[in-house]
Amino acid sequence: MADYSELINLEKKKKEPASSALVSQKVKPTQETLPDTVIPRHHDTKHDTTTPINHDTMLSKKREDIFEVVRKAVKQVGKEAATHRFTQEEKQALADIEYTYQRQGMRTSENELTRIAINYVVEEYGQHGEQSILAKALKKLYS
Repeated sequence: MADYSELINLEKKKKEPASSALVSQKVKPTQETLPDTVIPRHHDTKHDTTTPINHDTMLSKKREDIFEVVRKAVKQVGKEAATHRFTQEEKQALADIEYTYQRQGMRTSENELTRIAINYVVEEYGQHGEQSILAKALKKLYS
């Protein structure tokens, strides 16, 4: 650990302008004597970076596959009866989503929304295993 006098000397050096320190000491510039500002490297460039046309619309191949699998699964008519227990908040959230899409002209249902969610989680688990949303949620739930 530095003693007090060394710290005072360092503080004085910082307050002294960098150009006068270089002239008076006639030393090669070092990290301590250079100003804190950095000059950008490519400041003379005359053109902007080119952004791909489809930059915002590209999805990973795996993610596109998940959406296609979910779409195909939900298009099939579900014939197996199942009972799920939801909280009031979950039911209300599903009803809100259903209403939002009905106002946009897309007729959906609680059953369809639930099937989309189930198929997405199952497919994503199949692709990512222990790194999937399902695996991570279950770990947190039971830890």
